[in-house]
Parts: sequence; structure tokens; C-alpha cells
Amino acid sequence: MKRNHILVVDDEKSIRNALRDLLSDEGYQVSEASDGKGALQFLTKESPDIIFLDIWMPGMDGLEVLKEIKAIDSHCSVVMMSGHGNIETAVKATKLGAFDFIEKPLSIDKLLVVIKNILSVQELQEENKMLRQKVKNQFEMVVFGSLMKSLQEQIQVAAPTHSWILITGENGTGKELVARQIHEQSLRQKEPFIEVNCAAIPEELIESELFGHEKGAFTGATTSKKGKFELANGGTLFLDEIGDMSLKTQAKILRVLQEQKFERVGGAVTFKVDVRVLGATNKNLQEEIKEGHFREDLYYRLNVIPIHVPPLRERREDILYLVNYFLQQIAQENGKKIKHISNEALEILQNYDWPGNVRELKNIIERVFIMTPSQIIECEDIPTSIREYEGEVPVLPQDDLRHARMKFEKEYIFKKLKEYEGNVSKTAKAIGMERTNLHRKIKQYQIEI
Repeated sequence: MKRNHILVVDDEKSIRNALRDLLSDEGYQVSEASDGKGALQFLTKESPDIIFLDIWMPGMDGLEVLKEIKAIDSHCSVVMMSGHGNIETAVKATKLGAFDFIEKPLSIDKLLVVIKNILSVQELQEENKMLRQKVKNQFEMVVFGSLMKSLQEQIQVAAPTHSWILITGENGTGKELVARQIHEQSLRQKEPFIEVNCAAIPEELIESELFGHEKGAFTGATTSKKGKFELANGGTLFLDEIGDMSLKTQAKILRVLQEQKFERVGGAVTFKVDVRVLGATNKNLQEEIKEGHFREDLYYRLNVIPIHVPPLRERREDILYLVNYFLQQIAQENGKKIKHISNEALEILQNYDWPGNVRELKNIIERVFIMTPSQIIECEDIPTSIREYEGEVPVLPQDDLRHARMKFEKEYIFKKLKEYEGNVSKTAKAIGMERTNLHRKIKQYQIEI
């Protein structure tokens, strides 16, 4: 168990001794400094959890020392002590960043309560920090190939602006990851990121979800409720699958974007908001406009900066890196030893078209990781639907003509052998190749008959 460290800074030795004895008996590690200079020197070597700091000391007074402490570590918890305290001094200490202010003679009960409160706050801050990091890791964008590097550059340019952005791409490509990266790199990163899946909310509830409602606005509205726009005030609102909204809801969204104000459902009070809107869709909105399913004015309002997330089949060079990344991530999450994938199994994954994109790839890797007993994932561990997929042979961007030809030849021979049920003689005759030469190719490409 961690032994919390407390630094006592006071020019009176009797007070330092009394606090040291009391706090040591309570199980805390206690250090001492007789003046401000000594306290600041101590902080260059140690990082105590709590500092009890006297205000009236020779040389630097406590308020000056507090300023210096906060310059060194703005998160350090400092409790000011004084036998000549007044409201003005206490307010000034609080403004400078003191956690609390206690008067001398010190009350033991008050002292222990303050320490308990500080440690509780620190524990909550640490938990919050860990949760934020966990969320950040969960939505980390993995960047390897040229297309994803280009996408990352677009995000870096667009994120610091206040412009609205329309993110397009197929299901599973990572549109939400892009939205979160934009928020994390924006000037609003410390403000809320609120997500709304427009396709998942029933039409009769979407307005209440977006704009909130007042008590009694409709059956079941027993209390007032803030909407997503209100919750996102100052931050970012991510409207996912925006192409699935009704024309009626689109009209209301357009008004909010234009005026930056709205009323709750059943209310008359106008709320002003400062929200950056990011929209995302897997639909072709220009086609939706032609068919009368999407408002053209809303499209141009949202599409200030268009960002397209490419499907996985257009960036097959990323598959190797993504597979290894997911294997490492899944091993870490499950407390297991990392598994590796054979070149042959990896080639199967690279030849597949991935209609579900990165989301589908991650799900498959998690499945084979869990279901494969050995440390090496082989061809037979890959699901049959992917192993027997007969799509076009991909030509990776880094391939030269020789490697591209070899890939085509391997796939062609494999398919012909399958067509003739593994009969080498019939296959050789059909493709116009000597039987011995075909055997050599089968061995070279490690084709299983």
C-alpha cells in the first residue's frame, strides 16, 4: 500500500515536531522544511502528496512560496496555515491555488479531515486521468500507409479551425475515430465531445435527443432534459449517420447551425450555444439530394471541409500493420502472450476485400486470437468465408511488376487447380503448361492441393 508523503513547512520547530509525530502515527511519511527556500529546494528532489505551508515565515512568506510551488507543479495540493489569519488572506491563498486554509492553533480533527479530503480528490483525479487515457487509447487512430498519412495530415490542418466538417466513408472505416482525432487536436479539446447516432434514434425522439425537452412536453416527459446541443456547448457535436435524419429534423438542424440557438421541445426559452458540428455518413449525400432525401442547403452548410476515410481494400498495405497492432492490443487486454501470424495466413487476409473494413478485420483477429490454441495463427485458423474468397487479386502500391505478376500467377494457378479438383495433369493441360513445370510452381508458391 502506498504511504502518502506530507511536507510540513513552518519556521516554528515545535509545530513541525508536533505535526511530524501526529502524522507519522497516522501512517504518513513526513518531511520537514523550516522556511520557504528549504521547501523549494526539497521540491527539486521529492514530490510530496500534500504540503502544509505556514504563511508568516522569515524571508519568503507563505504566499510567495505558494506561487513558486504552483509554478513548479500546478497540481500540488497545498494547505496554508496561519495564526493570524483573516478572510482577505484566505481568499488570496485560494486564488493562488491553495487547497484549503486552516488556522492555528491547529485542530487535529480538522487537520485529518483536510488530509482525507485531499487524498480523495487526488484519487478521483487519478482515476479520471486513467479513464481519459483509456478512452484515448480506445479511439487511437493507427496510421501506416500513404492514404492514412494523407488523412492524418488533413486532420492536422482542419482540426485547429472552427469550421464544420463532413466525414464520409463506408461502415467500419473509422469515421468516429477521425471525429475524435479532430476534437482532440482542436482548440476545444478540453470541452465536451458529444456523439449522436442519428440512425439509432427513433424519429419521434430525435428532436428531444438533440434539443432537449421541458417537463410535460409529451407523454413520459416527467422532468426537463438537456439535449445534445446543450451538452456540447463550447465543445464538439458529432452527428454520426447524418444521412439517416428525416427532412423535418434536417430543417431544425440547419436552423441551429445558422443561428447557433434553439428551444427545447415544449419550451419557449431560447438557448444560445457555441458548438462545432462534425457530420459523418456512409451515404452519397449528393445522390440523396437528387432523390429528395437530403437538404442541399444543409449539405453545403456541413460540407465546409470534406474528409473522406478510404476503405481498407484501397489501402491493403495497412493490413499487415493493423493485424500486428490488433494482436498486440488483444493480448494486452486479455493478459495473454502475444500471438504471431504466418505469412500465408496474412496473405489470405490481404487478398480479402473487407466489406466491413477495419471493424471487420479487428473482429476477425480477435476471433482467431481467442480460438487458435497455438501461438502461430495459420491459414486453417482463418474463417472459411475469408479463406475461400475469390475476389480480384490485389496489387499493393509497393509491388514492382515482378511481384505483381507472381501474385497473379499464384492466384490463377490456385483457382485453376480448384476448378479441376486438384488434378495437376488436367490443370496443366488446361492452362498450357508442362506438368513438371506446374509442380515446380505449386511448390514455389506453397499451394495446397
